[in-house]
Amino acid sequence: MGQQIGQEQQGDSSRRWTQRPAGANWGDFGADDQIGRLNLITPERRRAAAAEVREGIAFCLSLPLDIPRAVLNPRRFPPVLSFSMRGEDPAFNYPMAKVNPGQTDIVCDDRVTMSLQYSTQWDSLCHIGCQHDAFGDGKLRATYYNGFRACEEIVGPYDYLNDRTPVPGPFGARALGIERMAETGLQGRGVMIDLHAHVGLEHIAVGYDRLMRIMEADRVVVEAGDILCLRTGFDRALLAHHADPAYPFEQHRCSGLDGTDDRLLHFIDDCGAAALVSDNEAVELLPDATFAAPHGTRIPLHNLCLFKLGIPLGEMFLLSALADWLRANHRSRFLFTAPPLRLPGAVGSPVTGVGTV
Repeated sequence: MGQQIGQEQQGDSSRRWTQRPAGANWGDFGADDQIGRLNLITPERRRAAAAEVREGIAFCLSLPLDIPRAVLNPRRFPPVLSFSMRGEDPAFNYPMAKVNPGQTDIVCDDRVTMSLQYSTQWDSLCHIGCQHDAFGDGKLRATYYNGFRACEEIVGPYDYLNDRTPVPGPFGARALGIERMAETGLQGRGVMIDLHAHVGLEHIAVGYDRLMRIMEADRVVVEAGDILCLRTGFDRALLAHHADPAYPFEQHRCSGLDGTDDRLLHFIDDCGAAALVSDNEAVELLPDATFAAPHGTRIPLHNLCLFKLGIPLGEMFLLSALADWLRANHRSRFLFTAPPLRLPGAVGSPVTGVGTV
């Protein structure tokens, strides 16, 4: 992707930035764009995706919403399901005769409290930002994709870069929220890369060279606008552990992309993928807490995708059954449908995805 854009393309983005990060595509889809590379899923690409449906078989691509429970991120909580209330009464098995004598209807109405980035999930483009000198004045500002900024468009209770200054609400994502992704329908052509078939369920960082060998061996081709799906087998290991707690389970025993491999990052940019999806925790293998790449980020693939290029990341998808079917039928492409919740202002979202072949 080009690094320089003309003033006619930039429009009024200069109110947020005059210099974009190296390798970023800010402004390429418009000064106020909020969906990034999802712009590449055009009507033509959706027709190509629909053409992959030959058998009419649908695969659920989402884990049960109460998994992984407590074995992964301790800051994210599983859903707590409860009942709604009708006055002082729980609205569960509620006889409507209490309201209108003679009615025979029975009503159940419930509610849930949960972390939005728990279980199968999308990361929106404001999930990860970066400290960036947006105006070349030497001042680092907390910035997100396309120059949207903390405390202005992405509003939390504090301005951490200015001595924890309190920020008035309302809080949430006034730009780049998950609802922007939902509005696209998030449907396109999925392309499966079956890492598990080549490296097994092992802690292996897959860099550019290994990825190219796997894609060549399986005749996988990625085109602009495709949704790149990475099967590691982590989904089945997680489900097996919850079915039987005695089943051996290691949180970090799976493969993932090597975000420290610059050639791999260039491939993700050059291939034109609209989104990246995996069945593991983070798409990329997470290093220990002391790691920092030369440009300061511990999560270089997240930095590239979410902050620089506007590529949403889907994590902990249920991919293995679909991947097995595709391999058995000598295919790698399918119709991918997985819109997030249309929840204005949210940073992430659970998702019920479908892969159709």
